[in-house]
Amino acid sequence: GTHVGCEHGVCGACTIILNSRAVRSCLMFAVQADGGNVTTVEGLGTPDRLHPIQDAFRDHHGLQCGFCTPGFLMTTLAFLGETPNPEDGQIREALAGNLCRCTGYQGIVEAVRDAAQRMKKAETRKRGNEETR
Repeated sequence: GTHVGCEHGVCGACTIILNSRAVRSCLMFAVQADGGNVTTVEGLGTPDRLHPIQDAFRDHHGLQCGFCTPGFLMTTLAFLGETPNPEDGQIREALAGNLCRCTGYQGIVEAVRDAAQRMKKAETRKRGNEETR
């Protein structure tokens, strides 16, 4: 689940999505989200199917101890919503506010790059299924 790491907004472990934007939950009061659309890492996949971002992080070893992973996943979700065809420099810049003490960042960058492709494929399949109904 969502973690509180630093309580100062600098580590990114507590990142959630509020109204399609990645925000640090440790810097917010609940009343600030009142009436908003909040998504936490628990809302990404389902018990039966991981989200493409989760699959990509698993396949590219973009996690180790897992403490920072929810924040990276949520940052990635917001980032790919705005930048569906990212370059590596853009990925690194988008993730700059998320800290990981266990892994090197290369696997995480590769995971985000792959997640972008997986999300495009999933969207194409979804559109195809809607057209055949």
